[in-house]
Amino acid sequence: MLGLAPLIFANHGERKRNCCPCRHEIDKTDLDLNTTRPNKEHLLTLERQMAVIAKLPDGISRLKEQVYDMMDDHEEVRGTVTSLQQQVSVSPIETEKLLAKRDMGQNGGASPHLLVHLLVLILLVLPCVYSQCNKAPIIFNFGDSNSDTGGLVAGLGFTIKFPYGRTFFHRSTGRLSDGRLVIDFLCESLNSSYLSPYLDSLGSNFENGANFAIVGSSTLPKYLPFSLNIQAMQFLHFKARSVEVIKQDFKHLMDDQGFRDALYMFDIGQNDLSDAFSKNLSYAQVVRRIPLVLAEIRYAITTIYAQGGKNFWIHNTGPLGCLPQKLSIANKNDRLLDQHGCVVPYNDATKIFNRGLFALCEALRSKLKNVNIVYVDIYTIKYDLIANATKYGLENPLMACCGFGGPPYNYNINLKCGQGGNNICRVESRYISWDGVHYTEAANTIIASKILSTAYSTPQLKFNYFCQS
Repeated sequence: MLGLAPLIFANHGERKRNCCPCRHEIDKTDLDLNTTRPNKEHLLTLERQMAVIAKLPDGISRLKEQVYDMMDDHEEVRGTVTSLQQQVSVSPIETEKLLAKRDMGQNGGASPHLLVHLLVLILLVLPCVYSQCNKAPIIFNFGDSNSDTGGLVAGLGFTIKFPYGRTFFHRSTGRLSDGRLVIDFLCESLNSSYLSPYLDSLGSNFENGANFAIVGSSTLPKYLPFSLNIQAMQFLHFKARSVEVIKQDFKHLMDDQGFRDALYMFDIGQNDLSDAFSKNLSYAQVVRRIPLVLAEIRYAITTIYAQGGKNFWIHNTGPLGCLPQKLSIANKNDRLLDQHGCVVPYNDATKIFNRGLFALCEALRSKLKNVNIVYVDIYTIKYDLIANATKYGLENPLMACCGFGGPPYNYNINLKCGQGGNNICRVESRYISWDGVHYTEAANTIIASKILSTAYSTPQLKFNYFCQS
């Protein structure tokens, strides 16, 4: 057996130690991927090439694009990639074992499409696991179900039943997905533990921050639990108590400097738009509410800034009109669909909100001193997954994996995922939507990878930019 896997992991270890890889002595940045049965020498050459390219500022993104191009050009390669992608929902240790044990053929040869197997595992898993971070930043997250890691269950005792969590955790953890969320992958990219829900009193570890996000949260009404304003108030209490008890030699929380250096993440606004449409407000009425939503986000950011926060990571809102839930219940007046089957008015309202959020981030950068505010275009990332699902090895982009009713959307508002009697896709399936509203781990893996590429960020700061020295 050729010992290629240890070499690959050694290269990633080298990248972790060397935070500033140089571009010198690199004159070839494309891989020769045409050999269907590479020999030992060919594989070693390709492995070295991949390691060099991965060190470039845009190296990981470049390698991924080559994999995706291969999938477009070759039906058999697409099948191989899709098959491998079904296996990426495993822990880093399990992934390393999978690589180490993979049979690479007899007498130093390689099984067909071995290179594709390695590329998929390396490019879709390892970039979300390994980091150049010496010390991961403290993270405080504010949001809704897109980033709630168990707050609803902890805070209200609400039961989220299996098959939620079936893919990675193999149990329900309070996340509204079959596995990990985008924020989980972002934490993994820094070699940091997952964020504990602020409301979880048992087993929580707040040394690396806290998650204030709660399922169903919105910005309005302002004082309704658990609105963004309430989450900000919870943070202020958490900060005051942390600074107080750490003076009493309690060493498992952060001091005032830790709060100043922390990264503050926001992913909220989707429920404000969704709730407005669900109340049968007209498109014009929904749009008129957007400035009020943005004002609440502005207030939360400036409140934290006034407490010394200076690093902010802001996600815009994904394509509301592409959610199976919205497609199944949209009223007749809103049934104008685009070329990919998404509800146009819902997505248009989302775009207006996102443009306003972008403008807000620009304005705050100009007004606030010594601040980092990164705006991430989640809408474009998610819409691309839906519009080009097969390119990413995904299927049925507008259909829920877990729901009721079958095609075209497999969603019934009266019989939701986890309530019994559901139509549930196979574990090895590659759906985008998990339950009609929330994304699968398969989709979240790709979304997180694209976030980490910085191609969708303004300014294009890497997520590990906020690592502590």
